[in-house]
Amino acid sequence: MEKRKFRAITLLADIVILTISFLAMVWTKPASLRLYLPSHTPFFIGLALMWIIVSLVNGKMNRGKIINFSTLFTRVLTSNIIAVSITALAMYSIRAIEYSRTIVLGTALLATFLELVFGSVYMAYKKAVVQDYEGYDKNKPYKKPSEYDLVKGVNGKGERKEEPVEVNPGIARAIEKECGSEMALAILKMTCSNFTDHTAVLSTTTTFNITSLVKEKYDYIINLHKINDIKRLDDFLNAVNSKLAVKGFFFCCVETKDQRKHRLLKKYPPLLNYIYYFFDFIVKRILPKLKFTRGIYLFLTRGENAVLSRAETLGRLSRAGFRIKQESFIGNQLCIEARKYNEPLPLNENVYGPLIALSRVGKNGNPIKVYKLRTMHPYSEYIQDYVYELHDLQDGGKFKNDFRITSWGAICRKTFLDELPMLLNYFQGDMKFVGIRPLSKQYFELYREEVRERRTKYKPGLIPPFYADMPSDLDGIQASEIKYLDSFDRHPFFTDFRYFWKSTWNILFRKARSN
Repeated sequence: MEKRKFRAITLLADIVILTISFLAMVWTKPASLRLYLPSHTPFFIGLALMWIIVSLVNGKMNRGKIINFSTLFTRVLTSNIIAVSITALAMYSIRAIEYSRTIVLGTALLATFLELVFGSVYMAYKKAVVQDYEGYDKNKPYKKPSEYDLVKGVNGKGERKEEPVEVNPGIARAIEKECGSEMALAILKMTCSNFTDHTAVLSTTTTFNITSLVKEKYDYIINLHKINDIKRLDDFLNAVNSKLAVKGFFFCCVETKDQRKHRLLKKYPPLLNYIYYFFDFIVKRILPKLKFTRGIYLFLTRGENAVLSRAETLGRLSRAGFRIKQESFIGNQLCIEARKYNEPLPLNENVYGPLIALSRVGKNGNPIKVYKLRTMHPYSEYIQDYVYELHDLQDGGKFKNDFRITSWGAICRKTFLDELPMLLNYFQGDMKFVGIRPLSKQYFELYREEVRERRTKYKPGLIPPFYADMPSDLDGIQASEIKYLDSFDRHPFFTDFRYFWKSTWNILFRKARSN
């Protein structure tokens, strides 16, 4: 009964919002209601019908599927994009091209904006009891684990098997003097079995203090100052690498973006805390990411107290030639123990750009650049092996608990917005429309040898056979691709035609999504 009532209310609200949006767009035209209202009514009726049908099918009006802000944004954006796309395709097929683009696109955009605004207000009101909806127990296992949950699961994967040795009193005193006895005890418990007479303990933010260390090589370097305050962090980590012997250890601390958000929201009273966090997000998260505003960011902050995600921190360490051995939350910081295995990799200058080029295995095994919208935290590409080692794969062949994906990135993936730039690869001739998925070298190595050899004979495609067959694991994905390639060898055009429409159906109505 409650579900039917919720669906009826949301259905009515949806129609009202869409009608208001349509009238508002018509009103912007010079002739206003007299001319544009009668001529654009057929478009509005068609859009409204498709809007409602897709919303019902996709779960936008289902109380059990709208459980938080993430699901609200995902359902609304997915449903509305699909509805507008189908309506536009229908208009084009009947050559109804006389309609105003301002009214057509403006109606959809304004309606989507209003739905998100009113939906967010409703979600904020109901958030205290959101877990009481029917089917919560069924969906609870799929709730994204917090950063603390993930790191708690990591603890122990890097623990040493050796018996702890007696800690050098000088090292213990140096750590305790800098960070207090409680945190010092936790740090020593995490690291002490690796201390030697070639151990250096610092609390610094400058590369000079690393390069000027007395000894040529060290077995362990501990930096107790949080790395958020290091202005040229990559250069700093390169310097640490140069001062460590092969398989030497480096210990550092960071305040992650999630910890920072929690601290700021707790520091200020309600309402004021979110206002402060909004402006902090603009200054600390957006300004440093854009080239034309980075100078403003440096002027305002002097590069101190930078916001770093867990994924970016681990990625920067991996790029600098380290492998992550342990992670642990100690106090209000994430502490990381890493081990040197290689020399640093070259720096990628475009680590924050919205459009990224990913190296993928193409035809004949040659690397190709695949273009996508950024959906992961910067430097995430350097920790793909680490994520696989920790969490393995989930159903569908993607990495389980992939903390590298941003909140906005998750929405882009569910709505396929991140893959739109891949059309550049299609026009360049690197990829075809339907075909095997372009894989990273690390993921490619997970395939069986005979499958790797077979798939390099073909161009990868924008729409992979995964969306047609929807396999649940890596073996199923390989079997799906082999089946597609066998069929493609016999009937190329018919195979791609059939896989295209089957994939489209699964994406629209069977919730086939990229995670």
